Amino acid sequence: MDNLFILINVVVLLALIGLLIYMQKKHVSFSKRVFTGMGIGIVLGAILQAIYGEGSSILTGTLDWYSIVGSGYVRFLMVIVVPLVMISIIRAIINLDKTKELGKMAGWIIGILISTTLIAALVGIGSALVFDLSAEQIEAGQAETDRGLSIEQSFTEMEGQTTPQRILNFIPSNIFLDMTGERPTSVIAVVIFSVIIGIATLGVQRKQPEHAAIFTKGINAIFSVIMRIVTLVLRLTPFGVLALMTNMVASTNYQGIIQLGKFVIASYAALLLMFIIHLVLVGVFGLNPMTYLKKVIPVLGFAFTSRSSAGTIPLNISAQKNALGVDDGAANISASFGATMGQNGCAGIYPAMLAVMIAPTVGIDPLSLDFIIQLVLITAISSFGVAGVGGGATFAAIIVLSSMGLPVGLAGLLISIEALIDMGRTALNVNGSMVSGTLTSKVMRNLNHETYQDKKSVVENTGI
Repeated sequence: MDNLFILINVVVLLALIGLLIYMQKKHVSFSKRVFTGMGIGIVLGAILQAIYGEGSSILTGTLDWYSIVGSGYVRFLMVIVVPLVMISIIRAIINLDKTKELGKMAGWIIGILISTTLIAALVGIGSALVFDLSAEQIEAGQAETDRGLSIEQSFTEMEGQTTPQRILNFIPSNIFLDMTGERPTSVIAVVIFSVIIGIATLGVQRKQPEHAAIFTKGINAIFSVIMRIVTLVLRLTPFGVLALMTNMVASTNYQGIIQLGKFVIASYAALLLMFIIHLVLVGVFGLNPMTYLKKVIPVLGFAFTSRSSAGTIPLNISAQKNALGVDDGAANISASFGATMGQNGCAGIYPAMLAVMIAPTVGIDPLSLDFIIQLVLITAISSFGVAGVGGGATFAAIIVLSSMGLPVGLAGLLISIEALIDMGRTALNVNGSMVSGTLTSKVMRNLNHETYQDKKSVVENTGI
């Protein structure tokens, strides 16, 4: 009987996918299809949990089948990340007029990512204080206790690594290993290797132009094929968002959300405020924030549902180049770096909020100016090296809490609402990388203002 219900649920998903395909054939805009998929996913997920109950065998079996669409789509995105980043960066560097522009571009991107993370830490501290959050208010169940033990074990494993050692992990020692995405810093390692190839090609252009011309022609041909693959994969976005959102809503622990509702509200208040700060920065640099917002909404929608900064890289790059008018180099480097360093949500707001919550449990005044300054600086520095240990927000929190002398095990108290908050954090992370690319391109005077002002969305400019 269980299999019959599971089959019915799968047929329902296929019917809804058929609806999205029909909308595509009717030339409904990509943005509308993405948000339609998200809305349907929320409703379907809530209905499935209401009918079958959280953790039931029917619901578990249904979500396993649904993950073929959702997780399968994310895997398709992940598989094109390395070739897209590598070829795009090599091509962008080959087209640079001067190699010194590369250093300036990377400097601006990293500077914006780290600076906004510092601001995000302040926002996280402020939100925790305004909402009067404290770890003592949270009752630890078995799941939280187990998560705390796991975190303490992870901390023991990484305790010997310093920030310089984590940064050293950015440098590739086996590029073929990094092409598999095996290491947490694989994307940045690929970026560094691609930069080396690009710079080497510029050198060959001066001494052996005929060889460089052959290589450049090959890169351009491969780039065309890869961009076509990207277009094909991105066309699946509405279906992926539908399945991902359904799985997330259907498996959400609503009781945990009710118990920790104050922290959820405080987290999203901080995320929203930081997002507004991003828009203010866009305006300060002479660009229309509302135009920017309209262009990036589909990307943020996918980041929100997928909870994967790395998986969002192809859509991130495509939006920057084709909707915001960002040049190839800035778009690729900012999307790649932003997925592994300077993450405003995971490495900025979240660790800062946890530190303020946990500080009173060990007799530290979170209102102390010394504590706040130390916390902000450590958060900003740690965000640069957190990719070396992997694990996203949890490991960012471990680094910050351990550096502040706070108990890392208490970071497991929020496991029941981790997925819900992580959705907002990921969207903010991705937006931070897009802001860094856009502002850098503006500063470098490489921004195509005509494309930026064009009211068409990213996908309508790429044929999706």
